[in-house]
Amino acid sequence: MGDSATQPPSRTDTPSSRTSTPRGGTPKPKREVRILMLHGYTQSGPLFRAKTRALEKLLAKVLSPSGILPVMFYPTAPNKLSPKDIPGYEARRPQQGSQEGGSSNAAAAAADQEEEDIDAWAWFRKDEASGKFRFLREGMERVADAVREAGGVDGVVGFSQGGCVAGMVAAALEETHNPEEKSEHAEWLRKVREANGGRELTFAVSYSGFRAVPGDLAWLYEPKIRTPTLHYIGSLDTVVEEGRSKALVERCEDAVVLTHPGGHYVPITKEWVMPLAAFVKKCVEGKAEGEREGEVKL
Repeated sequence: MGDSATQPPSRTDTPSSRTSTPRGGTPKPKREVRILMLHGYTQSGPLFRAKTRALEKLLAKVLSPSGILPVMFYPTAPNKLSPKDIPGYEARRPQQGSQEGGSSNAAAAAADQEEEDIDAWAWFRKDEASGKFRFLREGMERVADAVREAGGVDGVVGFSQGGCVAGMVAAALEETHNPEEKSEHAEWLRKVREANGGRELTFAVSYSGFRAVPGDLAWLYEPKIRTPTLHYIGSLDTVVEEGRSKALVERCEDAVVLTHPGGHYVPITKEWVMPLAAFVKKCVEGKAEGEREGEVKL
């Protein structure tokens, strides 16, 4: 397994843009909303950010008048994949006819190096024989590290395998979800909770996500996840079929589901980012209102 450092946060503002000025003329201070961005299987943090850069910019623009400043963090999963782990991967091989010793050996060495250097990572690996998730502890500890380095997070957004992990993180941060006392999952659960200061998430978003099916992870979904969740499902997705995504939806109390007419990807056009912005705004403002009511009651 490799060791890829957590990527620095993406700040979608500049110091001068941290206040918004409504028509009344009084600048409105912005509230930072820290969001953990979890990439999919065979991706990395920088690649996921590159693919969602337009979404990131548009989300910041739409939320700015509401005084909400999204700050994204893009960690890379710790489990490095090899070419044989990637569906459809074809390594570059020396051309036929290049038989002279030196150039042939050099081309072969270059092809081998290319395979070794592929930037592909996973949060866990499924054991086909047992159905269990291998290396999940390493993946969740990397999540804990990213949360700690961010100074705590308010929300999580995940794609595909990252969408599965997003649901797991939301559940893990709810005190009602606990494994058996001697479970192998108890240690990473403790680290994730400590990293976020014992706070639950304000929201969780899953793009083409799914429920973790191993029996030793059933505690994550019983009782249902109460953190507000938004689920994007691609009607033409052939990688994570609709039933798997709906299995996660069914284990979430307050779930919003949107189906886009595409495949296995994160839709980044305005049509599909606007509902995300509205969802984040509703969750953040609802959380703030609840905190104010709590202060009054005290």
